[in-house]
Amino acid sequence: MESLPKIDLHRHLDGNIRTATILDLGRQHGIELPGTDLESLRPYVSITEPAPGLVAFLEKFRWSIGVLADAEACRRIAFENVEDAKNEGLDYVELRFSPWFMAEAHGLNPQAVVEAVVAGIDEGRAAFGVKVALIGILSRTYGEDVAWKELEALFTCRSRLTAVDLAGDEVNFPAGLFKKHFARVRDAGLHVTVHAGEAAGAESIWDAIRLLGAERIGHGIRAIEDPVLMDFLRERRIGLECCLTSNIQTSSVPDYASHPLRSLLEAGLLATINTDDPGISGIDLDYEFRTAAPAAGLIGAQIELARRNAVEIAFESWNLK
Repeated sequence: MESLPKIDLHRHLDGNIRTATILDLGRQHGIELPGTDLESLRPYVSITEPAPGLVAFLEKFRWSIGVLADAEACRRIAFENVEDAKNEGLDYVELRFSPWFMAEAHGLNPQAVVEAVVAGIDEGRAAFGVKVALIGILSRTYGEDVAWKELEALFTCRSRLTAVDLAGDEVNFPAGLFKKHFARVRDAGLHVTVHAGEAAGAESIWDAIRLLGAERIGHGIRAIEDPVLMDFLRERRIGLECCLTSNIQTSSVPDYASHPLRSLLEAGLLATINTDDPGISGIDLDYEFRTAAPAAGLIGAQIELARRNAVEIAFESWNLK
């Protein structure tokens, strides 16, 4: 297994902000936080109970995003994400971010956020030698009009992006609302990945593929409910970016033993293992391999298969030696 590159395809950089950085930025910008040191702040910015549910999970973002008071803060967290990837021993990571979400708390210019994130990623690549691909997110929760503004902000640096993702409230903002947005993404020659089949069912995955042109699916665990979809995903080689611990913490599945990842792999789907929001979840990729995956019933050969799948479906080529 160790001969395979260590790859994380589904990691939100705005969900992976160090607790120490949140504390430091809060002090710099005079932002009152619920804790005054690392230990007292940690329960407010990362998960400390096994399955807190989606609302409790999302509440953790309040404090981490709340300290992004200027473009420099955005640059810093992007740079630190690359450093964290290096420290975790990752060979390749796809980092995704929503400029509108990052800009919201302090009314920042979303274009300035994009430029700052790109600068931080570039500095991180140069400093640490990690291969990084950058994915821009359209946050569906803000609606169609804001999604256009967010796309315009992302496209100011589109040559630096590998793909565009759709994330947020999957149930109340279905894929069909964003058909024109993703037609433009595809016309720009960018890859498409879409969060689907996490909070909503298999039909959401169908829509992500048929309406938006998704080449990969973020999470996609509800595919298990539709045998025809399973066959389609296998035949078309559409990858699934699975995130074990995150799915437990958001109550998408009740526990590791109930997670369908093993069944997805046994069915021949290109399912992978990723971290999602490691800062909030309090995990890293090694934890997902060594603790979460076995708890979900995967044996060593299946974990290795998931890692090989990540090599195959990575948006930027990786030559496996």
